[in-house]
Amino acid sequence: MALAELWSDLVDTLLPTASAEEEPESQASEVGESTEQPADKAGEAEEADAEDGAEAAEETEEAEEEEEEEEEEDDEDDEPEDPAPAMREAAAEGVCHEFKHHFEECQARVMKEMEEPGYDDKEYKEDCVEEFFHLNHCIDQQVAPVLFSKLK
Repeated sequence: MALAELWSDLVDTLLPTASAEEEPESQASEVGESTEQPADKAGEAEEADAEDGAEAAEETEEAEEEEEEEEEEDDEDDEPEDPAPAMREAAAEGVCHEFKHHFEECQARVMKEMEEPGYDDKEYKEDCVEEFFHLNHCIDQQVAPVLFSKLK
């Protein structure tokens, strides 16, 4: 039984609970409403208030979403395009073409080796880490000076 109590206590603490409270009589009299309404009218008034509250909540949520979308659109327009990817691609095709060629050959070799039977049982499996680092080093050496001058 202790486990069930522990579980219910845990659920109660983690899940939010809503509690309804009546308006104090002072607020009801200020508005000009009578606190003594017949049961039918009181139920209808509570339902109408609940519907109005739900509609108002939906309207405010929609308005907030529209404002966020407008802010996101404004933020996208303000940011300039990043020149780095285009510069890196140009360097890879230009000066660093030899390193890119070696890297692509290595990738093709590895893919072909992976398709062979018994690949999983091999002691040594080739990877292209060295070629990858050589290519990126060359690209970085070419792009860095130009990129930093453009960013200033």
